[in-house]
Amino acid sequence: MLDIQFIRENPELVAEKSKQKGYDVDITQLLGFDKERRELQQRVEELRQKRNELSNATKGQRPSDEQVQQGKEFKQQLADLEPKLGAIEKQYTELLMLIPNVIQDDVPIGDEDQSVEVGSFGDKNTGAEDHLDFMNKRGWVDFERGAKVAGAKFYFLKGDLALLENALTQYALTFVGEKGFGYMTVPNMVNTRVATGTGFAPKSSEQSDEYFVEGEDLSLIATAEMPLTGFHADEIIDEADLPLKYVTYSPCYRKEAGTYGKHTRGLFRVHQFNKLEMYALTTPDQSNAMHEEIRVVEEELWQSLGIPYRVINIASGDMGAPAAKKYDIEYWSKADGNYRELTSCSNCTDYQARNLNIRVRRQDGSIDTLHTLNGTATALARSLVAIVEHYQTPEGKLRIPDVLQPYMGGRTEI
Repeated sequence: MLDIQFIRENPELVAEKSKQKGYDVDITQLLGFDKERRELQQRVEELRQKRNELSNATKGQRPSDEQVQQGKEFKQQLADLEPKLGAIEKQYTELLMLIPNVIQDDVPIGDEDQSVEVGSFGDKNTGAEDHLDFMNKRGWVDFERGAKVAGAKFYFLKGDLALLENALTQYALTFVGEKGFGYMTVPNMVNTRVATGTGFAPKSSEQSDEYFVEGEDLSLIATAEMPLTGFHADEIIDEADLPLKYVTYSPCYRKEAGTYGKHTRGLFRVHQFNKLEMYALTTPDQSNAMHEEIRVVEEELWQSLGIPYRVINIASGDMGAPAAKKYDIEYWSKADGNYRELTSCSNCTDYQARNLNIRVRRQDGSIDTLHTLNGTATALARSLVAIVEHYQTPEGKLRIPDVLQPYMGGRTEI
């Protein structure tokens, strides 16, 4: 969430930036709740202090009739005010959580079409066979049995394609690890506080894409960004220990409710996929440089795999609530002659960290909210799509990218 003091001081700016992201939020109503909340807090705190003073004054002795009456009045007033405070705090918090992060000045304004290309790699060739047709002919993927077991858009990977996914995982993990990202495993479920604190919609929201565990305060993770953000919740990290850089491999689960108009064929958009995710925590003054560092790592990884791509500075209307700036890497599809989503990286500044109370202790002893960033190294389902499209041979084989051959037992094609 945003700092309420920042909103108080910049209400018009916050309203404008929210609108640029496509969020219709009532800042005037929020500030009204905030004013009422603070006034009630002050009255409740004053009454509690008076009640405590009265209790201390009568400790060990019989209270006078006047003191007994005062105690009853304080109790009744608190009984009237505390529920009102609880109700207004609930309204205040719910509205505050709806306000998205403020975009940075170099983010293009507008919808998806206003996103700006800021870099590219490789040639834009065409003529590849569609990935799903290519895989089905070789018995590498089975959506029919996936649907029988779990429903539409679930699948089995088999044989050499499953081995190739494992090879890509091992290679990418080694590659990212050499860039200073420490590996960890994560829980595949998170509680509501962590999910909403990361910026994902609660179960009650129509925008929710997560799978929830019935009767439990748990949901399956849509991305490892969720448990990685929660890892340092309610902690204060010394400035000297920052930045912290993590990488994790996990399955991801998404209902993909908001996919209207998106490319969804085959493995490109599914309900479960494996992903290698980078994550960083920094001081506020380090986060922009870290964002560029993560982007460069992603680019170098896909360059080493020989996959053509472009880098997009995502427009305001195509960004989620937590991000202040986001890059997408889109690979060039040889099958349909278009760019398709491959990876992304986002600077969420202090938005997630404030939600989950993650702070930094500065060298001078002061406490500040730190910044969080995330970036996808490989989203393995669509990563396989890109490799299958770009490494088909005229003989109907799939050539294994050079860097993956050591992880495939030295094989050069499958």
